[in-house]
Amino acid sequence: MLAGSGILRAQEGPGGERGAFAGGQMVRGTVTAVSADQITVKTEEGDVYQVAVSANTRVMKDRQPVKVADIKAGDGVGAMGVMDAPTKTVHAVFVAVIDAEQVKKAREELGKIYITGKITAIDMDNAKLTVMRPDHVSQVIQADEGTSFRRGGRREQASVAGAPAVGANTGGTGGESITLADVKVGDMVMGRGAVKNGFFVPTELRVMDASARGQGRRHEAGTPADSTNGNSTASPQ
Repeated sequence: MLAGSGILRAQEGPGGERGAFAGGQMVRGTVTAVSADQITVKTEEGDVYQVAVSANTRVMKDRQPVKVADIKAGDGVGAMGVMDAPTKTVHAVFVAVIDAEQVKKAREELGKIYITGKITAIDMDNAKLTVMRPDHVSQVIQADEGTSFRRGGRREQASVAGAPAVGANTGGTGGESITLADVKVGDMVMGRGAVKNGFFVPTELRVMDASARGQGRRHEAGTPADSTNGNSTASPQ
């Protein structure tokens, strides 16, 4: 699970979608190979991209500059730059890195201590929302009297718009206070919380209109679908 708000997007800087960076594009995935000037990345969908790096590429990990040689197979990366579609190569100006252990931890925590994804259904009577997560698992979450809703906010606009997949650090500032009645199918959401009585209950849910997302298909990495559930509809208990 690689996505940015939280661990990865906090390092990425502005944007994270196609067109968010002066015509640049973003590829997020898991590293499968590294050479002196190229990183091979596999996305959640199984697509393989090459990330070309140069002396002008900014490479960051934990908000600190690192060398390409420090990147290992299994790490997560988000690479922003100019896409050469025929060769599936991103000529990167910026690469954000998450080490493999952080990626593993974030995968384990998704749906348990934080949620992120796209709303596919709303049950107003029971205050439940069905969220399609970036790992292609559909999870029903439930709001309660302790849940607050906010729409937008500068950090969230960069984060939620890309359907973030990892990172428990989903906090931010700004945004408009809203209610569950203002949330609609198609909105992107993210937030921290905990599992109660079999459902994830967010303490705060950040919401963004799907229409505010960047144009074009993003190249996103995520967790594999739950290997114990072939239809990818399990909700963590």
